[in-house]
Amino acid sequence: MKNITVEELKSRLDNGEALHIIDVREPSEYAEFNINGKLVPLGKIMSMQLEELDDLKDEELIVHCKAGMRSMQACLFLEQAGFTNVANVTGGMNAWRQMTGQ
Repeated sequence: MKNITVEELKSRLDNGEALHIIDVREPSEYAEFNINGKLVPLGKIMSMQLEELDDLKDEELIVHCKAGMRSMQACLFLEQAGFTNVANVTGGMNAWRQMTGQ
């Protein structure tokens, strides 16, 4: 598992990169604020309900949550499930919102 900072992520988004961003928070958290990642709550990942991600096993997945802990767990589970290129967003959406003032 790699780590990526919110600054790196924002820079890549601002440059127009097509990224696979996975948001592992709960639907209510996603509804409150999101950066247009694909919502796949941690519970789904931990129970290995990964059908919607199967075609991304060899793609870079950038995984985030609110503060970085759930996304770190999700990255570990994804690696165990055979995903080869996962990155955890350090600080999560808390750091993103602090950086962007959103």
